[in-house]
Amino acid sequence: MTAVIDKVTSQSTKDLVARLLAKAKAEGRDSLTAPEAKELCDVYGIPVPQEGLAKTADDAVKLAEGMGFPVVLKIVSPQILHKTEAGGVLVGVKSADEARAGFQKIIDNAKAYDAKADIHGIQVQQMLKGGQEVIVGAVTDPSFGKLVAFGLGGILVEVLKDITFRLAPVSREEALSMLDGIQAAEMLKGVRGSEPVDREALATILVNVSRLVDEVPEIVELDLNPVFARADGATAADVRVVLDFNAKVQRYRPNEEEILEKMNRIMKPKAVAVIGASIEDGKIGNSVMKNLINGGYKGDIYPVHPKLQEVLGYKAYKSVKDIPGDVDIAVFAIPAKFVAQALTEVGEKGIAGAILIPSGFAETGNVEGQDELVAISRKYDIRLMGPNIYGFYYTPLNLCATFCTPFDVKGKAALSSQSGGIGMAIIGFSRSTKMGVSAIVGLGNKSDIDEDDLLTFFEHDDNTQIVAMHLEDLKDGRAFSEAAKRVSKKKPVVVLKAGRTSMGARAASSHTGALAGDDKIYEDVLKQSGVIRARSLQDLLQFARGVPVLPTPKGENVVIITGAGGSGVLLSDACVDNGLDLMTMPADLDAAFRKFIPPFGAAGNPVDITGGEPPSTYQNTVRLGLEDERIHALILGYWHTIITPPMVFAKVMVEVVEEMRAKGIDKPVVASLAGDVQVEEAADYLYQHGIVAYPYSTETPVAVLGAKYKWARAAGLL
Repeated sequence: MTAVIDKVTSQSTKDLVARLLAKAKAEGRDSLTAPEAKELCDVYGIPVPQEGLAKTADDAVKLAEGMGFPVVLKIVSPQILHKTEAGGVLVGVKSADEARAGFQKIIDNAKAYDAKADIHGIQVQQMLKGGQEVIVGAVTDPSFGKLVAFGLGGILVEVLKDITFRLAPVSREEALSMLDGIQAAEMLKGVRGSEPVDREALATILVNVSRLVDEVPEIVELDLNPVFARADGATAADVRVVLDFNAKVQRYRPNEEEILEKMNRIMKPKAVAVIGASIEDGKIGNSVMKNLINGGYKGDIYPVHPKLQEVLGYKAYKSVKDIPGDVDIAVFAIPAKFVAQALTEVGEKGIAGAILIPSGFAETGNVEGQDELVAISRKYDIRLMGPNIYGFYYTPLNLCATFCTPFDVKGKAALSSQSGGIGMAIIGFSRSTKMGVSAIVGLGNKSDIDEDDLLTFFEHDDNTQIVAMHLEDLKDGRAFSEAAKRVSKKKPVVVLKAGRTSMGARAASSHTGALAGDDKIYEDVLKQSGVIRARSLQDLLQFARGVPVLPTPKGENVVIITGAGGSGVLLSDACVDNGLDLMTMPADLDAAFRKFIPPFGAAGNPVDITGGEPPSTYQNTVRLGLEDERIHALILGYWHTIITPPMVFAKVMVEVVEEMRAKGIDKPVVASLAGDVQVEEAADYLYQHGIVAYPYSTETPVAVLGAKYKWARAAGLL
């Protein structure tokens, strides 16, 4: 089996790569020829068949006889990447006569397809026999950079689009996870008597391809399609390598220490300047001042206005440069046309961060104006939040640096949004549910500060236990992934990525590139980074609220205890949808549950105690579920009855859960309450006591539990 290559390649390999790239560039080509691609595969440990280049029909016969019939004949031309479409491929050539005739036929087809094509000759290739066809490839994404891909190969890849992506380079473990990451994963394990494929061989190819594209930045797309995966190895039958010699502009990215130093000053300022502070009600500058003052911020507040002497009892300054002492952030509440000049003064003052509330920049087409702000920020080392934002809150300091309503429910959830409207939904939900937050941040156009900057701050912020983010795009997906992978080991990271629907495949020269839909890449990279993906705004908010409430489970066994068979079925469906494992009930535990439920009830899992049972039945069965070490989480399904009214149920459940906590037993418990409006009060009571509960929904409580499990698995806690 081919071994995984070293990350640091030998000098001879570097020389070969340099020679191949130089030749392609000198000839004005944006791809390697098949023989060149084979050379690259050989040095990077990517198995390919025996092959040779025939310039004449006699050459083709000699090469074919040397490697043994049958063989495959393929056109070699820089202008003909899609060989099959040009009639440039013949498979199963069995004799010298067929090789001779096939040579001429392909040449004729190629000339008919593109009369101007530069034909180098015909590639004669050993024909591979048997095996499962898969595709291994790589693409270059504008946000995430180099990605390696795996899926079903041959014509199936275009029909089924069953493909998965990971950031390159990948580890062996990540490569193996890719084999299980496609819908057709079972086909690789052997079905209907077929042999399982050599997983190690496929993983090795994935690792080596990822190293290749990571180390050779000029490769923007790569296809091995098909790769024939057999029980005793894997070989790539066809290789396509697409090049781009244009230098990529690297995005500005401070190191982690620099990010943290600035973000600490921005999020925890000792002094705030408000540029455009106003005494007029309804003005943004007036609202920001009132929020800072009325919100209870204890730091220094400096209003800045060219004409006023005082704003709301605070001495005003004509410029930030006139303010005595240090200032950490400047909140901008002035029209867009005045921002650049004021930002220059902020830089000259040595202020760490500019909170740019004004709109009228890239979101309206004024890209040049936004670029000017970025250039000023680089010159003076200012970090920019925005423009086009509502500002931000940091509740531990009672800081409301925003023109929205003050927020004073302190807690451990940090939230951010790219949209002002979504930001207002976050604020409203948090207030309505009394969800404690540490921060709410608007990012707007993300000219500078973005999600990975926030993650770096929240990672080290003792006031934050979970980070929930709404985003429409990532300016630097790779930087985000690196930060999220690090942070999610300590704290859950939840992401709502807007724009999940595909607007069509991107223009690409390879199968892999054509299949690289934006959302599929986000799906796979977010999962690779340990992120919990929310499918809706409601999910984002409920996960932010509920995940910190639940203790971390110690295992995968989930048990449902319900008073209604119908809700038990729906709760079971929700478990499947959210990747939760319903425990197979051991005989002794099944018998223990049956002691507490009526004969017409049902043990097993779900445990159906039936709707006519008194509070003691709920209490006894839940106590048993918490006491048994084999059970790791409970889902409760309540049905409103007069025998056990909603608040009675809620108080009984809290009583038994707190009894177990006092004994050191703390497991995740979620509840679904069906009934009249009284279940709303009961659900709220349960939530306030650490049981994540929802009225009228079987899906939401299970989704929150599922999110907790996804994080625990990704963080390696199970």
